[in-house]
Amino acid sequence: AQILHETSEHEQATALRNRAVERLEELSLQRDQFNNQRVDLADKLNTAREQARLKRETVHSLALNLETMRARIEAISSGIQRMDELVQQHLSRSQNLASMLLVSSEPLQTLQHELKGLLDQRLTIEQSLQEVRARVQGLEADMRSGEQQRVSLEQQVEESRSELDRRRMQWQEINVRSQTLREQLAESGLDIQELSDNLASDAGIEVWSENLDALSRRIERLGPINLAAIDEYEELSKRKEHLDAQQADLNEALDTLEQAIRKIDRETRTRFRETYDRVNTSMQETFPRLFGGGQAHLELTDNDLLTTGVSILARPPGKKLSTIHLMSGGEKALTAVSLVFAIFALNPAPFCMLDEVDAPLDEANVGRFCELVRDMSRNVQFIFITHNKITMEFADRLIGVTMHEPGVSRLVTVDVEEAAQMATA
Repeated sequence: AQILHETSEHEQATALRNRAVERLEELSLQRDQFNNQRVDLADKLNTAREQARLKRETVHSLALNLETMRARIEAISSGIQRMDELVQQHLSRSQNLASMLLVSSEPLQTLQHELKGLLDQRLTIEQSLQEVRARVQGLEADMRSGEQQRVSLEQQVEESRSELDRRRMQWQEINVRSQTLREQLAESGLDIQELSDNLASDAGIEVWSENLDALSRRIERLGPINLAAIDEYEELSKRKEHLDAQQADLNEALDTLEQAIRKIDRETRTRFRETYDRVNTSMQETFPRLFGGGQAHLELTDNDLLTTGVSILARPPGKKLSTIHLMSGGEKALTAVSLVFAIFALNPAPFCMLDEVDAPLDEANVGRFCELVRDMSRNVQFIFITHNKITMEFADRLIGVTMHEPGVSRLVTVDVEEAAQMATA
């Protein structure tokens, strides 16, 4: 029964879903139709808006034209009205003149005579006016001059007032100083009249002020009174004698040091010159052997042997003379080796260690380098680190590191002569 009930409900739900799907399809079709209608209406609306905008612009243009025409009409009307008024004025004036001519019985000469009199009167009035103007200008100039004089007098009055104030301040200052001096003289018990009678005839304030300043400076230099000055003087005299003796010892030691320095400088210059000449000669011999020709020498950069530097000038075969900075890497290495071997030949050591010296050299230069090392090995034992096969062939003994087992390093030593004998046997 439950299955039948659920089956019935399922069928009903399926029917409802089918109807809902159909309704959804119908609504979708309606939505598409409405969307199409909306697009059409939007296009019509845009078209109507564009037309309305064009019509508004046309109406605005017509309104502007209308206002322009109306303003022109008003201006023309105003001009016509003014012209009418002028015409009326001229008509009324002509009528007045005509009536005056009809009424007046005086001849034209009388009017001309009156006009001439009026013109003469006008000229007289204009001349009087010019004279009055000239008098006004003169009065204005006098007024400006009086104003300037007033300003000048005011400045003089202000200066006089300032000078009066300054003199009043000086008088007050003198009065105060006088009062102070009177009080000081009263305290010291001296009489002013007696001092005045005893003063010299050439006494003056400046002279006595200078004398007072000189005495004050002398008193200041003396300082406070020291009752133990004699004992301190004796103690300081003994200390001065002791310091003088020490200074004499120091001067003597300084003279000795300066003599030693001069001697060391002379010996240093001599030994440096000898060493420089020997190294230069040795390098001139070693450089052609390493390069298979060419020449090289040393030059001093300064005349003072204590502060001079040394420059290396080299010319490999087929090249111009240049500094070592303009050479290739292999040429720099060979030049440096020639300098080192020249110094080493000057003061040889029991052994010499070379680390990858032949790395930047080609095969020909490696051969010459090995020949030079072999010649010098008669007196010096060479230990060199290399990866070059030609250099290894010239060695008497090879020492290397091998890894026979993974992670385990072992040192291997091979005597080349024994290995060669074993190989031939």
